[in-house]
Amino acid sequence: MEEFFIKYPVFTISDLKDYRLSKSLSLERTIETLLAYYVERGRLIRIKRGLYAVVPKGSNPDTFSPDPFLLASKMSDDAVLINHTALEFFGYAYSIYHRFTYQTVHSNNQVQFRGNVFFPVSIPGELMRKKKEEVGVITKERQGQNIRVSSIERTLVDCLDKPKVTGSWEEIWRSLEGVEYFNPDEVVAYTVLLNNRTTAAKVGFFLWQHREQYMLEDKHLHTLKKMVPRSPHYMDRSKEGSLIKEWNLIVPDEVTEHTWSNVV
Repeated sequence: MEEFFIKYPVFTISDLKDYRLSKSLSLERTIETLLAYYVERGRLIRIKRGLYAVVPKGSNPDTFSPDPFLLASKMSDDAVLINHTALEFFGYAYSIYHRFTYQTVHSNNQVQFRGNVFFPVSIPGELMRKKKEEVGVITKERQGQNIRVSSIERTLVDCLDKPKVTGSWEEIWRSLEGVEYFNPDEVVAYTVLLNNRTTAAKVGFFLWQHREQYMLEDKHLHTLKKMVPRSPHYMDRSKEGSLIKEWNLIVPDEVTEHTWSNVV
């Protein structure tokens, strides 16, 4: 089991079964009995049904905290780290959260473990309808395991599309402004795929506001301008704002004025 523990610091029962099959290992004891044995010895901790984490030798199983990104990636067999969690994974989040968001088709409940919350989010309906669920999903390695995470281009759009999942406007703007580079063609293509006029206006406004920083071409903004709402839409109905006519978008004053920059 030690070889398996090294390879899989966080694993599901399916991972363990597949590993043992690949090694042609006979099950002298059932998987459940084997897991119970290592949990009792303090070598494993049970996160939720079917999900376990390896406790490093010398660590206290009652206080040890497994890597939360690995945990989030294993919360579902189709899990994709998205929104603020993706920003944190790539090192662009302005703040560190203890809420880890992942996308899944399953009706999972949120899980709390060692001060962290693992929160499931459904896949956008438009992607499901078009069978484009995997657009903008990439695979990265962490501690020897593959993690599925939304690309920085898709993350940028998702954060503006579903801001309540991401955080405050200050958090969203400061995080996205920290991204050194993204492919604008992919940002625009994914926005078009979502087919939401308000989202197109929000993405267009962000790109327009930062067009010099990212050296954007007119063609990127032109595509999004063709999608803007026909009448003014609120970027956030709970905030006072000003109309940006170019995007037919009522933007909170804190965003247009960067009010957080004035706080000392």
